[in-house]
Amino acid sequence: MLMVGTDRVEVERLLGAGELACPSCPGVLGPWGYARSRSSRGLVGTVRHQPRRARCGSCGGTHVLLPALWLLRRADAAVVIGAALEAGASGVGHRPVAAALGRPASTVRGWLRRFVARAEHARVEFTRLLHALDAQAGALAPRGSVVADALEAIGRAAAAAVVRLSPVGPWEFAAKASAGRLLAPPAGSRW
Repeated sequence: MLMVGTDRVEVERLLGAGELACPSCPGVLGPWGYARSRSSRGLVGTVRHQPRRARCGSCGGTHVLLPALWLLRRADAAVVIGAALEAGASGVGHRPVAAALGRPASTVRGWLRRFVARAEHARVEFTRLLHALDAQAGALAPRGSVVADALEAIGRAAAAAVVRLSPVGPWEFAAKASAGRLLAPPAGSRW
């Protein structure tokens, strides 16, 4: 799986030009059909999409090219999950957040619990990324909880990315920077 931008035309251009690197080896990815069609929930309604697949010319591995609108193995858009995390960090319980977003309470509770478990890791990684994008960035002020600190680091790193790279929303940035694994269980890798 490889996180890519949200512009399908640009992704196709990069894929056709051999400008997408294999995440498993130093090889280059080429077109290889499509992944299964899926439904994902955005802020307004359900979206049907069929992510592109790519195959590495060197190792032969295939990868799904997942647009940065989504997180790995989540049925909801990153912006929806981000809204829940922000509300949870401000003290709103999972049931009111779920009702406001039109999602099951158990789903929102799962997002919040997973992010609490990953918050320190996210804070460290996004603080590191912030300083890589902006060497002049000041220290992050403590926000009162590790979750709020992590959200502050994500927001500041996303703002630095807008200045240095291109304008994207903070949750699209977080999805791409974490390789879609913002809420994934810890593994041996960085994300």
